[in-house]
Amino acid sequence: MPATVTYINPEGAPPAQGLYSHAARVSAGDIYFIAGQLSVGDDGEIVGKNNFEAQFLRVFDNMGMVLKAMGMTFDHVAKFTTYFVHSQDIEKFMALRAEHFPKYFKTPVFPPNTICVIDRLVKEEFLFEVEAVARAAD
Repeated sequence: MPATVTYINPEGAPPAQGLYSHAARVSAGDIYFIAGQLSVGDDGEIVGKNNFEAQFLRVFDNMGMVLKAMGMTFDHVAKFTTYFVHSQDIEKFMALRAEHFPKYFKTPVFPPNTICVIDRLVKEEFLFEVEAVARAAD
């Protein structure tokens, strides 16, 4: 499969402050804007109340299911935006990302990711949410 998304860390730019790239180049094709994924189980109930790791795993499982249903994988993701309700969870996120992203992506280079800390999500029990922009599979 030809590369549809190429992650870029331009020469002269400061080093990224985590496991992400500064930019992504998306080849021509359909672009999908994927709604923020939350820690929701198949039954519609919240998974991992007060447990960041359980929510992390479910959020990315859900993102993977959405991508797969559209014929894509994590390698088609051009950008993530991650919303936290507690800034203290950012370090946990970084550690979990370092552990799990190599399982989700074929390469050790990952998409750009913007992190935001907000007051709350749609339900108080949600600790974070991740949305994505992806390029359709060929």
